[in-house]
Amino acid sequence: MSETATRTKTAITVAYGDGIGPEIMEATLKIIEAAGAALDCEKIEIGEKVYERGISTGIEPESWDSLLRTKVFLKAPITTPQGGGFKSLNVTTRKTLGLYANVRPCVSYHPYVDTKHPVMDVVIVRENEEDLYAGIEHQQTDQVVQCLKLISRPGSEKIIRYAFDYAIKHNRKKVTCFTKDNIMKHTDGLFHKIFDEVAAEYPNIENEHWIVDIGAAKLADTPENFDVIVMPNLYGDILSDVAAQITGSVGLAGSANIGENYAMFEAIHGSAPRRAGQNLANPSGLLLGAVLMLVHIGQPDVAEKVHNALLKTLEDGVHTYDLYKEGTSTRKVGTSEFADAVIERLGQRPEKLKAVTYNTQVAQTQPKQTWKTLPPRKKELVGIDVFLDWKAGTAQDLGQTLEGLSTDALTFKLVSSRGIKVYPDAFKEMFCADHWSCRFMAANGTITHGDVIALLGKFQDAGLDFIKTEHLCTFDGERGYTLAQGE
Repeated sequence: MSETATRTKTAITVAYGDGIGPEIMEATLKIIEAAGAALDCEKIEIGEKVYERGISTGIEPESWDSLLRTKVFLKAPITTPQGGGFKSLNVTTRKTLGLYANVRPCVSYHPYVDTKHPVMDVVIVRENEEDLYAGIEHQQTDQVVQCLKLISRPGSEKIIRYAFDYAIKHNRKKVTCFTKDNIMKHTDGLFHKIFDEVAAEYPNIENEHWIVDIGAAKLADTPENFDVIVMPNLYGDILSDVAAQITGSVGLAGSANIGENYAMFEAIHGSAPRRAGQNLANPSGLLLGAVLMLVHIGQPDVAEKVHNALLKTLEDGVHTYDLYKEGTSTRKVGTSEFADAVIERLGQRPEKLKAVTYNTQVAQTQPKQTWKTLPPRKKELVGIDVFLDWKAGTAQDLGQTLEGLSTDALTFKLVSSRGIKVYPDAFKEMFCADHWSCRFMAANGTITHGDVIALLGKFQDAGLDFIKTEHLCTFDGERGYTLAQGE
């Protein structure tokens, strides 16, 4: 009796989504079940209809019961209504379930899919929970809003270690890190520092770091020089779409969202409502997301069979409308017919495209403890930045006012606007918004919270509208804050 015939079924939660979602989900499930996937599917409703019922997250509260029980989510694209008040279901799901790793394989299928990069085979591993996607924003003055960029040591180490472990499990040779730590020395600097620390634990995997702007240019120009790329959230979000598109089509890419206990799998494209209900959509992106799911749940033999059958279908020129071209394609088919063509080729391997082999011994899940706990460093409060909403004059006027606010514990040092020092000794021509940072430093080494409160009392007495403060600290004597440009 075959392994697939005796395998215990794995419970998964399935959402058919909006637009082309139901069609490509039907095709995907039809293919993987024909290949022998042992699944017990629980269907939930998400997306547009749920939003329209007044549920801002796009998912019913009781649907979480299924996700928490099965721990595996196969999700078709959804439509998020336009306008305010609607939350991204993807972001909600990732954060609620702790799906810290977004994994997107980006592979070229030359010559069957047009691309300028015929040998591209890159995996983007994106941090999924923090960075600017913490979504912490504030309107601070009439002219200035802020978004907080949060990078943590545990969050960075989890995703970087995941990238190296992924490389080992999938026979990859190199892991590259992209950051912008020449500018954001503390946030991106921490990510880069941890990358170097983790890389030292994997001596058999080549590692390198690129500043994200030139790294992105290199990725777009010569993607064959990269293998696995790990990045903070925002860069990974942007560049994973770029990488998928330069393979030939975003529509062919699937992705995995992996956490310590839960996982979500999907296509990276949208719901394409204009193509809905016409039997036109290409199900390959969602199918490749399902392939990642099969590896994750311990059915890599089925994943391998499905993936190779898909490659053989593409190689044989059986294409949906988005890929069809004279001279390369042999038959234009619809969504359902494409699924049937893949099923016909189950058990076959491509002859020109590179066949895939999945390691039958491992799944993608990570150990529960994926970061180090370091001893706390000595933290000392050595100054304070007081931020003002102020429109009453020039930087020179404000600086002269602040000169009189120093206390015995705190000495006024400078004013900056949008990160640039504008007082003292700055060019008068510098543009200043109505948002100011006023730096006071400890007169005698360190200060207390009481010293800060006393200083703010003087700001209040002077009629200055302070909108927030930031403590300036050292950690084991190392400065934990940036200098203003020109300081």
